[in-house]
Amino acid sequence: MNHLFCFGLGYSAGVLAERLKGRGWLISGTSTSQQGVEHIHAAGYQGYVYDGSRASPDIEAALKVATHILLSIPPNARGDPAFGNFASALIDSSSLAWIGYFSTVGVYGDAGGGWVDETTPAKPASERGQRRLAAETQWTELGRRTNKPVAIFRLPGIYGPGRSAIEDVREGTARRIIKLGQVFNRIHVADIASAVEAAIARPHVTGVFNVTDDEPGPPQDVVSYAAELLSVPPPPDLDFASAELSAMARSFYSESKRVKNSRLKNELGVQLQYPSYREGLKAIAGHGG
Repeated sequence: MNHLFCFGLGYSAGVLAERLKGRGWLISGTSTSQQGVEHIHAAGYQGYVYDGSRASPDIEAALKVATHILLSIPPNARGDPAFGNFASALIDSSSLAWIGYFSTVGVYGDAGGGWVDETTPAKPASERGQRRLAAETQWTELGRRTNKPVAIFRLPGIYGPGRSAIEDVREGTARRIIKLGQVFNRIHVADIASAVEAAIARPHVTGVFNVTDDEPGPPQDVVSYAAELLSVPPPPDLDFASAELSAMARSFYSESKRVKNSRLKNELGVQLQYPSYREGLKAIAGHGG
């Protein structure tokens, strides 16, 4: 029986897990807290507490019978903590058939608003991007050593029900931050699940996949469109230079790029359900789609 183990069974991995469960898969995964594990159990899965600090015999036992591993936890200074704690268990596994890793398009660094694809050299400027690239390398090398297929999913900003500009506008927390020339890609959580499903179905197709929408654009346009869907005035313009942003938020604005997703479509055969933020936000707002 197919068994997916997710390091970090949260928002994105949860959508995939629900789909696979409906097809008869066993699902297990980790959360950093007991409360999170209780949510995992409530969904009908097996859950384990894992904060990235040390190996666990219970998790090692689960990995011995897992057929597919999805890694969705942030790396630390040494790379992916799951690699550090459990690589040996996975190398020894006789059941493991596939490895997937959620990375970020931030590994490309800043392209000045230009286009990048999977052949573009990774040049991460941020520490976060550098750590992600190191983790990508760890899992890719493990795949080579064990002759297991590894798929790297480079993700942009993730949105979906409960986590989108629609909720931000409704709650009054949305801001239209204006930075000249700034563009981002996005991806709906449902399309991430479709990408992983496609990669699992095509284990011979490996390597890096940009899992992004078709239409990179200025972030303020997304907020304006959400306000339009909700028939409320958009928030006022806020200049980036004077905006009070967290260090994490400011780091996102330090890079501008347009990310191509041709490999996702041509080699994995994925047809995006939400090819731009417009379709995605319409569905979240209840306008169909």
